[in-house]
Amino acid sequence: MGKGKSDLVLPLSELEDFGSRLRSIKTRLDRTKKLFESYRDDVGDKVVYDALDVFESNWEDGREDISQQLTALADMSDAVVREFTKLDDDLTKEINKAVEDKGNGGSGGGTGAGKAD
Repeated sequence: MGKGKSDLVLPLSELEDFGSRLRSIKTRLDRTKKLFESYRDDVGDKVVYDALDVFESNWEDGREDISQQLTALADMSDAVVREFTKLDDDLTKEINKAVEDKGNGGSGGGTGAGKAD
């Protein structure tokens, strides 16, 4: 055990960002068809646009699987952050209570008035 150091360190802020980034990726994946459609006139040749349309249609099934997995990972990331934050808060409260109790006469709440003769 580390002296004065935590045995478990989690980068909670990075995990919070991780969930957001996963959701952002999912959103961008879901917009692929609209992206292709927005460039329809710029592509020029209908053959190229048709090829992009076929790609997007074939990609739709795989994208749905990936989308579900991204959502599940983002939800797990959120749960880890939430639970470890709660655990950290609970432990902090317990430590503060123990320090406060110790400062108010030690454990058990006795008076401590006994003398050794």
